[in-house]
Amino acid sequence: MSAELVALLYLASGVLFILALRGLSSPETSRRGNYMGMAGMAIAVGTTLIVAQPDSTVTWAMIIGGVAVGGTIGAVIARRIAMTAMPELVAAFHSLVGLAAVLVAAAAFYAPEAFDIGRVGAIPIATLIEMSLGAAIGAITFTGSVIAFAKLSGRMSGKPILLPARHLINIALAIALVVCIVLFCQEQAGIYFWAIVALSLLIGVLIIVPIGGADMPVVISMLNSYSGWAAAGIGFTLANTALIVTGALVGSAGAILSYIMCKGMNRSFISVILGGFGGEVAGPAGDGEQKPVKLGSAEDAAYLMKNASRVVIVPGYGMAVAQAQHALREMADGLKEAGVEVKYAIHPVAGRMPGHMNVLLAEANVPYDEVFELEDINSEFPQTDVVYVIGANDVVNPAAEDDPSSPIYGMPVLQVWKSGTVLFNKRSLASGYAGIDNPVFYRDNTMMVLGDAKKMTEEIAKAL
Repeated sequence: MSAELVALLYLASGVLFILALRGLSSPETSRRGNYMGMAGMAIAVGTTLIVAQPDSTVTWAMIIGGVAVGGTIGAVIARRIAMTAMPELVAAFHSLVGLAAVLVAAAAFYAPEAFDIGRVGAIPIATLIEMSLGAAIGAITFTGSVIAFAKLSGRMSGKPILLPARHLINIALAIALVVCIVLFCQEQAGIYFWAIVALSLLIGVLIIVPIGGADMPVVISMLNSYSGWAAAGIGFTLANTALIVTGALVGSAGAILSYIMCKGMNRSFISVILGGFGGEVAGPAGDGEQKPVKLGSAEDAAYLMKNASRVVIVPGYGMAVAQAQHALREMADGLKEAGVEVKYAIHPVAGRMPGHMNVLLAEANVPYDEVFELEDINSEFPQTDVVYVIGANDVVNPAAEDDPSSPIYGMPVLQVWKSGTVLFNKRSLASGYAGIDNPVFYRDNTMMVLGDAKKMTEEIAKAL
């Protein structure tokens, strides 16, 4: 295959990846975007295999076998995974991307002739820099994603784990990493390569363990960005255009998404990248004072919503845990049959990954034109009769606007308290992940409907 044709095929795969990202920006075109991404990856992988020209039947068998095993595992996981477990699945996949970058870098270092990048002990300096950066970012992505997976899946505490002098430790490790990269480029010794990997693995752990569960949407998008840059670094090492383009697209898209998530949580983008955030400023869950709340039943909630002209539903992670999205759709259908206008309000960081609530609502076949982002619907709450908050907490807390001492102060929130009536569904009056009380619980226009999100929503739908 000529170099011109290879370049053309890699360009086609890059264009398809760009179109895939464009398609994924909207629920209506997301399926088409996925198909384009799959087609682009098929072209990139096929072209790479043809260019590589495996020299034996055994090599071809190993490649085909690896693809078959990996593809089968991926297909089984994709079919069996629950939508509520999607965040930890994404974290697990990110870890595999990081590990792959480390292994490819190691292969390129120990067998440079196979990759046409020189010979052992005489690899160009520029290639060594690219190799070491790809390996370092890949190792950070691997262990960081493993920790994120463990936190999201409940295999370790979701609370921040704050080590003494952790910032100084991170700075010392970063300096040691830079020194090892310099020595690796000068000496081209394996001990320095593995020192880079070991230090990066440790850094990956230390920048994620201080992050609490409430900040996981930012973590997921950040790790997504890291995995892209790791792939791009290895792409430069191997002079593989498709890998460079793909990695740069994923890395830049993840960085932009991280920035959007930071704005949605009032976080510093730089502190996110450096792992210097996540709960150390969290306040107390409350002052212990017993405050009066208005409690209601499913019948009370159904009566209020059925007699409203507009109802806005605000889903949160509690809805995901209870898998209440289908019951919510049934309730909304009952309201629409009664002539009530129904809309859904989505906070950008509701859930445990970017777009988590959108994914769950799409699974329940909620019409896309009924789902609105924070900036599009906040102005409508004063004209809304009833808001049904299901499993959300911090994203509807007015302390973000009213209390400068609050750890969430400055975070954009859904202003549900401005509506006529707030129906607040939670299991209890406990605080959210930010560890602070929510004044909305005690407002005169709030009725708490306590209980499991799915069971309570089913009862409301039945009462309708």
